[in-house]
Amino acid sequence: MTAYDVIVLAGGAAKRLGGADKPGLRVGGRALLDRVLSACADAAVTVVVGGRRATARPVVWTREVPEGGGPLAALGAGLRLTTAERVLVLSADLPFLGRGTVDALLTAAGEPGREGALCTDPDGRDQPLVAAYRAEPLRRELALIATEHGSLAGLPLRLLTAELDLARIDAGPDASFDCDTWDDIAAARARIREHGAVLDEWITSVKNELGIDLDVDTALLLDLARDAAHGVARPAAPLTTFLVGYAAARASAGAGPDEAAAAVAEAARKATDLALRWEAEAEASGGEAAGAGGSGGGTANGTAGGAGRDAGREGTGTP
Repeated sequence: MTAYDVIVLAGGAAKRLGGADKPGLRVGGRALLDRVLSACADAAVTVVVGGRRATARPVVWTREVPEGGGPLAALGAGLRLTTAERVLVLSADLPFLGRGTVDALLTAAGEPGREGALCTDPDGRDQPLVAAYRAEPLRRELALIATEHGSLAGLPLRLLTAELDLARIDAGPDASFDCDTWDDIAAARARIREHGAVLDEWITSVKNELGIDLDVDTALLLDLARDAAHGVARPAAPLTTFLVGYAAARASAGAGPDEAAAAVAEAARKATDLALRWEAEAEASGGEAAGAGGSGGGTANGTAGGAGRDAGREGTGTP
């Protein structure tokens, strides 16, 4: 992917939220701003226009002049701190923005003759703060607007987008979903708990909280937990996955994310094989015990059946 910079607009009065600190509001345990930053983590330079706050990764801070001067003024302030040929421009209240949308915007902005690309919402409306622009025409148009109006303060974004040749990207309802009201915040919090998304959201939040940059094969670990619970005992599931993580960390110490992910997969494979062997032994022991009891081969105190149970404990260290 061609190098790009990103400008995140995190100012504004959030009047419909009663003046709340909108970029800091949490959805799925993560601040809205951090959720946006995670979708563009490979940007060369990340500029956030707004008040300083703790963020999940380093950013460059700036403010529009005057403060509260609106999105065009904020965009102009951020653009002065970027150097890449393409600039991703995002608002700080996009809880469901994903890497796929970012890639689609950057690709479309790079098409011959295009000066950028923006998302459209389900009603077909342009979303200029979910967009990627070529830096040169963006600088040109902002300079022309500032000259014509005396400054960029208080001006609407449509003055900019109307002058640029932009591709339109239909990224679905989630990519452009923004949180302007408390109802929007409630809807976003409810959506991440829906069946199809909750595990991915949870894993992403845990990785963010623990500072882990690792692609986790969720299906692999869930299969391991199932096999451990079924083949050994239910409490074995969380304990086994913990041990797999510990073993993978030891095996990949000092390595990169790809090696760490491979170490997790290898440790999970070994643990899964072990759980399946336990299950097979238990089934075999049960069959042997049933056969011995049915044939009358056991003694009065169940000697033959007891031998079968002992066989089921091979390799456990039980005398």
